[in-house]
Amino acid sequence: MGSRKCGRCLSGLLVPLALWSITVNVLLYFPNGQTAYASSNQLTNYVWYFEGICFSGIMMLVVAAALLVLEGENSSACCQSENCSRRYVTLLSIIFSALGIAFSGYCLVISALGLVQGPYCHTVNGWEYAFEGTAGRFLTDSSLWVQCLEPAHVVEWNIILFSILIALSGLQVLVCLIRVAVQLSGILCGTYSVIIQPGII
Repeated sequence: MGSRKCGRCLSGLLVPLALWSITVNVLLYFPNGQTAYASSNQLTNYVWYFEGICFSGIMMLVVAAALLVLEGENSSACCQSENCSRRYVTLLSIIFSALGIAFSGYCLVISALGLVQGPYCHTVNGWEYAFEGTAGRFLTDSSLWVQCLEPAHVVEWNIILFSILIALSGLQVLVCLIRVAVQLSGILCGTYSVIIQPGII
């Protein structure tokens, strides 16, 4: 009973993380609250991967809902025996947790790439990725940020929001990994007994 309650807590934690991911990703489309840059496609290409909206957001909400249903009191009524039901629920829980790792991992990777690439901004040479060739060195050298003339403060905007997305998706990966580890340990350590039918051996 305690492990089920712990599982519900972990699954419930995925919901606010997913909602925050959607919110942060949406903000990336509106530097300083301005809509003109999104409508004219003058944003970094990595925001169009919808990593926070679809994968770390909507898909993670689906995963969280499925896990919460599986952790419910009536989720083990699908088989004739209790042992069969528990193994069935455990298998589904591992599958959905693995999907959660894949979805949040995708967001983590894309957000990291967007952070390292830097923003698409207007410089003295026109619209370009001003820091694309710096291998992320601009992240620790704020003196380079003045190269981006427009949108105003777009470097700080991208760094903060992509960093938050990395943190949120990283937490989602961690939660799903813990769920998988708990479920696998239950199987490998004998928490769920295996029924051996007589006459098979």
